[in-house]
Amino acid sequence: MAIMTWQSLWVALALVLVIEGVLPFLSPLGLRKAYGHIIQMDDRSLRLYGLISMIAGAVLLSLVS
Repeated sequence: MAIMTWQSLWVALALVLVIEGVLPFLSPLGLRKAYGHIIQMDDRSLRLYGLISMIAGAVLLSLVS
């Protein structure tokens, strides 16, 4: 397993910012609608989606590294 460097962390942060910026750039109205749905969700559902997202990210990271 490779040792994580500060450069790797900065690259990861930069990629997160790029990916996070895609939806507001391409579809601001779609983003507002998505936020509206998210606001209406209960805490349990949000936590479940967050957990699923973290697990999927960890699995993907383990597959590509």
